[in-house]
Amino acid sequence: MGLPVIMHVNYCEQGQTIPEMCKKAVAWGFDGIEFRRYRRGEDEAPEQYVDSIARSAEESGLKHVLFGGPGIELTTDDAGAREKAVEEGLAFYKLAASKVDLTVCNIMAGSLRSSDPNVAGSDYHLHGSGAATDQHYEWAAEGFKPFGAQAEELGFKLAFEIHMGYVHDLPDPAMKLIGMIGSKGVGANLDYGNMIYFPKAPSLSETISTLGGSLYMVHLKNSMPYVGGRNPVGLGDGIINNREFLRLLKESGFDGPVCIEAPRPGDREWFAQEDLRYIRSAMADLEM
Repeated sequence: MGLPVIMHVNYCEQGQTIPEMCKKAVAWGFDGIEFRRYRRGEDEAPEQYVDSIARSAEESGLKHVLFGGPGIELTTDDAGAREKAVEEGLAFYKLAASKVDLTVCNIMAGSLRSSDPNVAGSDYHLHGSGAATDQHYEWAAEGFKPFGAQAEELGFKLAFEIHMGYVHDLPDPAMKLIGMIGSKGVGANLDYGNMIYFPKAPSLSETISTLGGSLYMVHLKNSMPYVGGRNPVGLGDGIINNREFLRLLKESGFDGPVCIEAPRPGDREWFAQEDLRYIRSAMADLEM
């Protein structure tokens, strides 16, 4: 049995219903879907949302249900807001774990921008961990300690996505936060497609080594640079060699889910099938 290949819900956010998403993912050959923790713009209670996912997963034969962002906002200096975010987050994961068989979920600990208004949004190294103080890490760690305990108790894991604009935007800051939390229920989600936006990102090999046994899941995507930015492209078409990414994961002993995503315009249902074919072919070649 190989690593589970997960479809990020952003392949199916062009008007598809939850039942349609699940049916399509199974028909295309995915093992699961990473849904959002809640859908922006939808007037629905968490119970209604999670029930719909659980029912649709069972009816379609979808094997894995993961949840991702929005994250838990813990970098604000508003103690009341942090407390509310923790309470709501804990309630959500308790609900989700009672409805579906959670294994690992993608998570964020709150976004953080530079206090300097002259810093461009695209200067990612100056936001997130580049703007964080010890206080920000203390708030995030204290807020996530009950999440780690809950995850251990209920038998699943949470993985901080390596994502620009967050205090866990690179491997070293992510490991710092994970260490401060001190729970096996909390680890990392390596999205190297986010790291390449930094001017001096460590290599894939270095990153996987740094995260070590705390690497619980991965996100795969790709892009090509142009003057002033990057264009998202198919998994096999960009600057990241995702076959090498998979080879390094196998070499490291990684055994978590591989979630692919499509943060790009166009026919995402087609992209889902094309990207899945690429991943399945590469994994077969690598005997994963």
